[in-house]
Amino acid sequence: MTATDTHRAIDAVFRIESARLIAGLARMMRDVGVAEELAQDAMVTALEQWPRSGVPDNPGAWLMAAAKRRAIDRLRHRRRAERKHEEIGRDLAARQEAAVAEMDAAVDDDIGDDLLRLIFTACHPVLSTEARVALTLRLVGGLTTDEIARAYLVPEATVAQRIVRAKRTLSEARVPFEVPRGAARAARLASVLEVLYLIFNEGYAATAGEDWMRPGLCEDALRVGRILAELAPDEPEVHGLVALMEIQASRSRARTGPAGEPVLLLDQDRGRWDRILIRRGLTALERAAARGGGRGPYVLQAEIAACHARAPIAADTDWVHIATLYVELSRVLPSPVVELNRAVAVAMASGPAAGLEIVDTLRSDPALASYHLLPSVRGDLLFKLGRRGEAHVEFERAAGLTRNARERDLLLARAKACGQGAGP
Repeated sequence: MTATDTHRAIDAVFRIESARLIAGLARMMRDVGVAEELAQDAMVTALEQWPRSGVPDNPGAWLMAAAKRRAIDRLRHRRRAERKHEEIGRDLAARQEAAVAEMDAAVDDDIGDDLLRLIFTACHPVLSTEARVALTLRLVGGLTTDEIARAYLVPEATVAQRIVRAKRTLSEARVPFEVPRGAARAARLASVLEVLYLIFNEGYAATAGEDWMRPGLCEDALRVGRILAELAPDEPEVHGLVALMEIQASRSRARTGPAGEPVLLLDQDRGRWDRILIRRGLTALERAAARGGGRGPYVLQAEIAACHARAPIAADTDWVHIATLYVELSRVLPSPVVELNRAVAVAMASGPAAGLEIVDTLRSDPALASYHLLPSVRGDLLFKLGRRGEAHVEFERAAGLTRNARERDLLLARAKACGQGAGP
């Protein structure tokens, strides 16, 4: 194996093992920032030694052992320094030795609980949404700062600053490295699911830039979601989110045309949908249902996605049932965006006039003032009603609001199809 091949192997191993490595170290050190530093130190050691010695049979254990040695050195150095301060109690040494002993046993520990702790810590509500997303992709997803920056079309320095501030905030707030229990668990789990779906959605329908989709982000969110479903198997909303992401990801190949242009849902070639991902999504939905209890927002959205997945052609879609599911979703997740989606379903089930009636009640909602899909949906319904002049205005307005170049081209094309000033 050449040095280049070895470096590629090391990069691949580290991407696979980094989350487990950081998770185990964070439990020991009680600081995700320090844990990441130790993991990076182990990576540097591997880069120095593996080109000469070769990649070990169990690279994950090798990296953990290397990181553990650095952690023990750090703890012992800290202990010697702290012994100089009289205010440090006599139990310090015992606590530090206990931490070292814990590390000695950690190489063979089941890392599942530590990964779950890491996910909950990276998604802690004390952090901003942007910080939670960046830290989750960095620590759990294994992405580099540059990869995150390129995915979100922001400067690398901005992402680096977010990650540094996030780790500092967690440290200063003394956020415990734990899976919350009791009443706090539901709120914290909601934060975790929100972060994963934000990452997935940015990949599924990019908010800005030249690309309609960024599949890598979808894959990262799905990978972490699948891990979470195995670590928290009794949470129906976790399975609901995984089901939703699996089913939506199944459409990826059909969502773009030969030149990368967007292809809308009703125009997609369903023969290009990934049946394996659909089956995985429907299985996850069954797991959610098996847990019992009321259907939460992710389970309901997965049910809606499943209605599309089960229809061999667009004309077979059960829009009446989808509209009913949106009514239920609006009860558990009141939102003007949910209402806008319900309007689309009602229009498909009962005609464009019925859908337009709902859309028009949303036009004054400040939450949708700059939301490009409001005029886009309204333009579509007006076009179907033959009111092409009004539809033209709405499509142009939507094109001016979107920050995605591909979507802008689609909306301008739809405006052009209306004809300047055509219709009433």
